[in-house]
Amino acid sequence: MVELDFEKLGGLIPVIAQDYKTNEVLMMAFMNSESWEMTAKTGYVHYWSRSRNCLWKKGESSGNIQEVKEIRVDCDSDCILIKINQIGDAACHTGYRSCFYKKVEGDKIIISGSKVFDPAEKYAGVNGDIK
Repeated sequence: MVELDFEKLGGLIPVIAQDYKTNEVLMMAFMNSESWEMTAKTGYVHYWSRSRNCLWKKGESSGNIQEVKEIRVDCDSDCILIKINQIGDAACHTGYRSCFYKKVEGDKIIISGSKVFDPAEKYAGVNGDIK
């Protein structure tokens, strides 16, 4: 197993999910050692939810699953870039393809994308955090 430095952020490592075909950055989240092991074992991205304080497989409730295509680790072994096949239309729980749909222009934030699904419909009946 690849050794990563989970100590710097109290057991967590930041993870960037990037579309392996387009190189679009889709989201940023965190992994702990358990989610790292599950991702490596299954080939599907698992994260550590700080808000729910638990392991979660991306897309478990939405169907927007992330299939691992390539994993890169930074020079300090404390940050991960995962190139993924985004199964489903969106990585963002708010309904946008990317979590980075807000663009800073001067002193304003402009929405630079369109929703690809309605979160209220997709997550109807889902308990807890809707990621």
